[in-house]
Amino acid sequence: MTDNAIEVTPQTLELFQMAVEARDKAHAPYSRFNVGVALRTASDKVHVGANIENTSYPEGWCAETSAISHMIMAAESGADRQIVELVVIAELDPPITPCGGCRQRISEFGTTNTIIHAADPGGIKSSFTLGQLLPAAFNLEGDA
Repeated sequence: MTDNAIEVTPQTLELFQMAVEARDKAHAPYSRFNVGVALRTASDKVHVGANIENTSYPEGWCAETSAISHMIMAAESGADRQIVELVVIAELDPPITPCGGCRQRISEFGTTNTIIHAADPGGIKSSFTLGQLLPAAFNLEGDA
């Protein structure tokens, strides 16, 4: 278990390994800050992504965005579009969590109970629910 008592399962460890592999494919020639993500859906499908930068810095996209895009393109049902667990990995101490924009993107396809694991190359270091990371997510219904 991590420091906040969310269980790390064999499925989680598989996500971690897939996030490591995704991180190795990042395109970050300007920042040299490679990030990888692996997410699992309610239908138990896994999608990965890496950050992709370009010369016009703000026009790149985060690893979470890349993984969510793969999920959407592969989805065949509603359960294929519901994120239940996600691992984000970068080489930073302490490990990163998704940025604010990505937290909002995850909330579009997850719930307050979606589990987000922060990892570095040594493994998963912290785990949170999306509700902990984004307690007042924007939504058009006006309720959090």
